[in-house]
Order: sequence, then C-alpha cells, then structure tokens
Amino acid sequence: MAKRGPYRKGEAKRAEILQAALEIFADEGYRGTSLRKVAARCDLSLPGIMHYFESKEDLLTQVLRVRDETERARHPEFDLVEDTLDVMRQGMRTPGLVELFVSMAASAGDPDHPAHDFFPRRYEILRKAAVEHIQKAMDEGAMRTDIPAERLAVLLLAVADGIQLQWLADRTVDMQRPLADVLNLLRIPG
Repeated sequence: MAKRGPYRKGEAKRAEILQAALEIFADEGYRGTSLRKVAARCDLSLPGIMHYFESKEDLLTQVLRVRDETERARHPEFDLVEDTLDVMRQGMRTPGLVELFVSMAASAGDPDHPAHDFFPRRYEILRKAAVEHIQKAMDEGAMRTDIPAERLAVLLLAVADGIQLQWLADRTVDMQRPLADVLNLLRIPG
C-alpha cells in the first residue's frame, strides 16, 4: 500500500533536506556550510530542519548514506578498478563531502555518535563487494593469491580512506594513483 498523508510528506521533505545538504556540502565544504543555508534552500527554519533528524550529527550521517547510495546507483555493475577510481575522481570534485566523510569517520569511534553504526555497515558492504571481485580475479589467475581476498579488501579500503585524508591536507596528492598502484601490485603480470 502506498504511503499517504503527513508521513509521506515528511519523508519527501526529509529527502529534500538531504539532497540540499548533499549539494551544499559538495559545493561549499563541510566546515564552511551552515545548516541555516540548508534550511533556507528547503524553505525551513533551523528548528524546522531538525524536526526531521535526531541531531545535526544524524543529519550529517544521513548525508553520507545518501552519497553512498548515489554512488552505488551510478555504478550498478560495480567494477572494482574502474568504479573505485571513478569514486576517487568524484571525491576530488566534491572536497566538502570528502571532508565530511573523514570528520564523521573520526567521530564514529564514539558509540553514542550517529555515525557509529553507519560506518561498520558501510565497510561490510564495501568489503563484500571488493572480496567478490578480488576472489573472481584470483580464480581467473589475474591476481596474486598469497594474500586472502578478505585481507586484500581491507587493504584496499584502508588505502582509499588514507589517501582521502592525505588529499585533504595536500590537494596536490592524486587520490587515484595510489589506489591504482596497489591494484597493479596485486595483478599477476602477463
């Protein structure tokens, strides 16, 4: 049964807020963006925005969730190499979202933070996808097999996250190259 009435309108407004926040953070950065700007874009007051979220941190965590969903929709037939590099390129075009990601990842260590549950689930999904692709490449003889696929998936995610942190500190760092280099090191020459 389709949702009707105030509940459906509330979900639509929440989605509108998240989309506006995603766009504003991407354009203007995490540190430079006021939630008042998000509220204004959605024709709401700041308390009006907060009606839809448990806290500012919850809203920011949900922005990252929407960002991940958007990336998965852009890459429905996920290719480990090309799509991962494309996500890195997208990050270089949206530094505010990279900054938000790194900041929220650091905060996620606090069990009371809204991002605390988000990040383990996120990494579980990403590791699973990476393991499938790595194992397939191993089975086809295209990738070395002396390190288990599960550990290589963790390594690749660590490189991706680490290079984003380095890039925030020094924008001359190429976020794609180190990831491509690690993938090339794992390939069997042939």
